[in-house]
Amino acid sequence: MGEPVPSPALPARRPRDPLIGRILLVVGSVLVTLFLLEIGCRLMRGPATLLDWRNIVRVERQKMSAQNIGHRFTYDPLLGYVQRDGFSDALMSFGEHGFRRMPPPPADAIDSPPILATGDSYTQGDEVDDARTWPAQLQALLRRRTINAGVAAYGFDQTVLRTEQLVPLVKPGLIVLGFIGDDLRRAEMSRTWGTEKPWFSLEGDEAKLHNVPVPPSPDPRTTLDFWQAAFGWSVLLDTVLIHQGRQYEWLVDHRRAVLPGTGARLACPLLRRIAALGVPTLVVAQYDFYVWQNAEFAAEQRRVSQAVLKCAEAAGLAGLDLYDATEQAVRTRGLKTMYLTWHPSPDGYRLIAESIAAEVRRRHLLPP
Repeated sequence: MGEPVPSPALPARRPRDPLIGRILLVVGSVLVTLFLLEIGCRLMRGPATLLDWRNIVRVERQKMSAQNIGHRFTYDPLLGYVQRDGFSDALMSFGEHGFRRMPPPPADAIDSPPILATGDSYTQGDEVDDARTWPAQLQALLRRRTINAGVAAYGFDQTVLRTEQLVPLVKPGLIVLGFIGDDLRRAEMSRTWGTEKPWFSLEGDEAKLHNVPVPPSPDPRTTLDFWQAAFGWSVLLDTVLIHQGRQYEWLVDHRRAVLPGTGARLACPLLRRIAALGVPTLVVAQYDFYVWQNAEFAAEQRRVSQAVLKCAEAAGLAGLDLYDATEQAVRTRGLKTMYLTWHPSPDGYRLIAESIAAEVRRRHLLPP
């Protein structure tokens, strides 16, 4: 008999790397924990969210787009958008040229060129009815016909362009140009709240206009970045961002055109354009309610507002800072008395109107 043929030797089994196992265990634990937290956050918002896994960012941007051009606003090639003639809701109504409707002037109103009020939603008077905006109350106090040409969500750049656009049309005797500090940040954008807008760059000491005629606004479904597209469905992430105060920037479609801080530097050349119109002008710094809830935000808003008012003075325009008057009113009467959700209350708008009327009289900005 022959020798038995030896079986080939089997290769030795390599021991499993314990580090890889630990890593997989940690990753699995983290994913399970995140999933449970996601379910918990959804249950806190209501069981219906367990069945709705749509991208939150995309949904919010589509809602905002539906409320913009074609609804409350209409396209304007220079400004991007203005209020739509004939639009009305439970509080607001707009007439010719998108002006906010005003109550009739007082019976003893002085027959003279009108006051033109321009600015953002604080001038337009969001959250109150037509008769309680500050331009409407100013009309009664000064007994002068007043035109409310404020447009919600405008940047400081759009306010200046709209003022230039309207002066030849309405031939005002006085311009009252209102702003809040955030308007200067909006002036750094080529798109705000999903809607395209004009913007200026600084060329030396001058402002150069861009994005005019303003192009159509993009489909909101196409504006999400990689992270928003990948994780925008997460209620857990949305909850974390809310608690960190960062949800707004995550949801809202703003597109930056120039570096942060450029808006404040643009104030001087833009206000020189207003001065060139040759109409007496009062530039009014108003304040967001959040100024009285966050000290850091307040300091920045005051800094920016002071910079704008210094530019107004340098351009030969009158300036009015409403911080002290608003601070006193908030301290003595309470924040909820002076502000509603995002904008001044009727009492808050009354304070603005009374302060402007007093400054107009003090500076003799209107003929007697």
